[in-house]
Amino acid sequence: MADGGEDPLAQLARRLRALRLQRRLQVGGLQQRTGLGRTTISQALSGSKVPSEATLVALAQALGTDAGPLLALREQARPSRTSPVATLGGTLPVQQNFADRYLDYVIERHAQLTVVGLDLSRPEQACWPLDAAYLSLELSRQAENNEGLEYGPQPLAATSVVCRAEQALAGHHRILLRGLAGSGKTTLLQWLAVSTARGSLPSELSQYRGRIPFVLPLRTLVRQGRLPLPHEFLAAVDAPMAPRQPAEWADTMLAAGLGLILVDGVDEVPQEHRQAAREWLTNLVAAYRNAAFVVTTRPSAVPDGWLASLGFAELAVRPMGGADTSRFVGRWFTAARTTASSDAERALLDGLEASLLTTVRAQRDIAQLSTTPLLCALICALHRDRRGHLPHSRMELYEAALSMLMVRRDRERSIAEPEGIRLGEHQTLHLLQHLAYWLIRNQQTEMSHATACRLVTDLLPAMPALADQGGPSAILTHLIARSGLLRQPTADTVDFVHRTFQDYLGARAAIEASDRPLLVNHAHDTQWEDVIRMAVAHARPTERATLLNGLIERGDRESEHRARLHLLAAASLPYATEVAPDVRHEVTGRAAALMPPRSIQEADTLSALGPGILDLLPPTADGLHNDEIVAVTRTAAAMGGDHAYGYLRRFVPTLGRSALVHELMRGWSNFEAADYARDILHPLRDRLHVTVQTRAQFEALSFLTPVKSIGFEMALSQDEILEHLSPHHTESLRLMEGPSLHSLSVVRSLTALRALTLGPSAPVDGLHDLAGLPLQELNLLNLPADFSFEALRRLPQLRELLLYTLLPWRTLKPLPAPPTLTKLWLGSQVEASITGITQWPMLDDVVINHVMDAVEWAELAALPRLTCLHVTDADFTGAPTMATVSRLGLSLTRSDIRLDLVPDRFPNLEQLWITALAGVSCDLTPLQPFSTMQISLYNADRIGATGLEEFAPEQITLSPRPRTAQPHTTAQDAS
Repeated sequence: MADGGEDPLAQLARRLRALRLQRRLQVGGLQQRTGLGRTTISQALSGSKVPSEATLVALAQALGTDAGPLLALREQARPSRTSPVATLGGTLPVQQNFADRYLDYVIERHAQLTVVGLDLSRPEQACWPLDAAYLSLELSRQAENNEGLEYGPQPLAATSVVCRAEQALAGHHRILLRGLAGSGKTTLLQWLAVSTARGSLPSELSQYRGRIPFVLPLRTLVRQGRLPLPHEFLAAVDAPMAPRQPAEWADTMLAAGLGLILVDGVDEVPQEHRQAAREWLTNLVAAYRNAAFVVTTRPSAVPDGWLASLGFAELAVRPMGGADTSRFVGRWFTAARTTASSDAERALLDGLEASLLTTVRAQRDIAQLSTTPLLCALICALHRDRRGHLPHSRMELYEAALSMLMVRRDRERSIAEPEGIRLGEHQTLHLLQHLAYWLIRNQQTEMSHATACRLVTDLLPAMPALADQGGPSAILTHLIARSGLLRQPTADTVDFVHRTFQDYLGARAAIEASDRPLLVNHAHDTQWEDVIRMAVAHARPTERATLLNGLIERGDRESEHRARLHLLAAASLPYATEVAPDVRHEVTGRAAALMPPRSIQEADTLSALGPGILDLLPPTADGLHNDEIVAVTRTAAAMGGDHAYGYLRRFVPTLGRSALVHELMRGWSNFEAADYARDILHPLRDRLHVTVQTRAQFEALSFLTPVKSIGFEMALSQDEILEHLSPHHTESLRLMEGPSLHSLSVVRSLTALRALTLGPSAPVDGLHDLAGLPLQELNLLNLPADFSFEALRRLPQLRELLLYTLLPWRTLKPLPAPPTLTKLWLGSQVEASITGITQWPMLDDVVINHVMDAVEWAELAALPRLTCLHVTDADFTGAPTMATVSRLGLSLTRSDIRLDLVPDRFPNLEQLWITALAGVSCDLTPLQPFSTMQISLYNADRIGATGLEEFAPEQITLSPRPRTAQPHTTAQDAS
């Protein structure tokens, strides 16, 4: 006990409250300064739960105090770690002792971060405790109801959900995490490993508590040939205690559901070996179904849904926004002050921190560069090194960082020849380029120490001045110790401190070696994407022209890679300081032929290529079809940044009334919330389904009032929910992820409300608070198993009921919905038979996402008013004739659906919609009897549809539509 017996947790809370009072900060002010949720802050101030290390560090920074004493109190308050093995009855003591020893090793091994750019010329000071360095970034995920082909309430639910890492990971046992280079993926895995080993995970991540983390960097494993089996995990990562591992220990832990397998860097596996990596993961999942998995990759390295069949949810690391950047800058300078040698230097750092925060807020070009922890750290280091003078482009940033890390810090501190080796900047660059280029050519991200020595040896005959100073081993030791770019993670391996530096230097080596054909030949490989762009930047004008023309010509020849190669050439243009007009014309012309995007898939591909693509998008919506408007909007909105913001400000006013606007809402999280709400969303506010995911968005709602349709996906009180809503204007309310409500009585205050959606985290157990309200539409998504539906019968005006959640019955007969229903949509979660559906005789719109048997078809056919039906993978052999159905939607995951039975079963069809997975084939020839029916085919570019020629052109609508010969005018051409 601390302070005369006071409980450490109570003392911690008391100190935090005292500091808050001293700083005169309200909880809202702490939220703004820390980015933490109101509930998290309240729990820390009240002492109701032990806060996480990251929470305490953020609060300490916001309150202007040292985090050390607070962390010490937290350590006293934290319950002692329970060994995972102790949960297994009858486990041998030797296994429990080994597990405890291994967990201690994980904590020591991964509890320090190497902060790139901090002070890498002094390696002993280049590490930062993970507790202080970890920044909980935002992750995004696709909303549950938009996955796969399930037909559901997409306009009602958010297209994506953005939240802090802890909330995004909550409840998931298998995760594929995508993120750009330097975005913090590896740091997140380290934090998960250490927090799990310590037993200090936040409450949101209870699914990982009591587990044993295995950190498996694929960059290391692939060098060893066959990927390891569980008993080889420790040896594969050179864990010192591996020889002492008890027999079958790893298998026992994983089989008991006690394993957390953290696999880092699928993108660092050569493309031709990624399928083998997937099979390795498949085997692990099959053998240890109760183990938890988190796998990381760069975004474009593997296709969407790469691990979906194994039950992996896909998350993506979001770029850092202004608040995250400010927090990162504060933590960076806090760490830098710990290495300062005098009060004068600390005072200088205080001033530099303040000036950098001002610069990042005022200069959008710098803000755009500081969107990942890696780049933000480099900016901090350069700002300190150059006394506030910063480069303004990505390539200038890398060049300045290399100069600082390699030479200037040693020279300016009079640190000369510390290993008896003296290298100039050009000599150092030449050696590092040679090592980087070997790694790139061999599709590796680390090499053995022996290989690195051999590569240095190969260069020494051409560098006699260097050869006289020492042998290759001494020179390599010097590079690792002093360059700031190489490191030695194990006694036998050498790699670069970050993949970005490897790509930068390797691209420079490729240009100097005149290996432009090699670059072109590998341009379709995602591992070479950044290398190509940086090679364009390094090249001289004639070399640049040859490289860009090579990408264009290869794309012209190879249709399977055409879009990627032509778009990569276009995305590389912003990296070029000079491009011949004829070459630029060829590049932009080929890319324009792929413009505008026509589908969500094309839009996502384009947005991943960077802001240079925006110059190729149409400057206005004039002449665009709705699907193109949606795809163009998604491309810019998903990209984020100032260039995209400016484009949307020009593009949005040209939108016609028929354009869909939910993509604009989806992009809100990628921009400054207030600016975006005022300039982009405000003109369209009468048509918006507003979705609020962050505190900044909540505070920007004043720009969108009065709000007709709104959804909350963050913790809010009842008073906060009502703060921006008008009882006489709000017609639709969605409570999705985590509102801090104890009842639905808030709904009764909204007299104009007609539609309500309850999501998976709505903290209520039933609908009793809704009884008697004039609701017309109710949408229930993934509710808990004990949820009560009883009050449905007391909604007298209910017309539309959408159930995308488990039901407690085997049929629909007990469903207490009123007989007034006209629409009933059932998600795949509804395992109940539709027997009993005839108790709602007014139904005219039905969605069923499971395969029906003959009895269910008969019930459906008995509905006298049914005109619109949507079914998934329908077995029409058991279906009777349904003469009332005039509109039919089909979702297909297989190619054996009997479309030849449709004319007999639905003789009066007027409209048919078909959505199919990529690779599914469907023959429309049997539908010829419908001479006037309108057929809409979605994902038309990815499925095999035949028989289209049997119909008049005006009968068929393809989405995306086939490209016309003439591309649309681009923004660049227009300017």
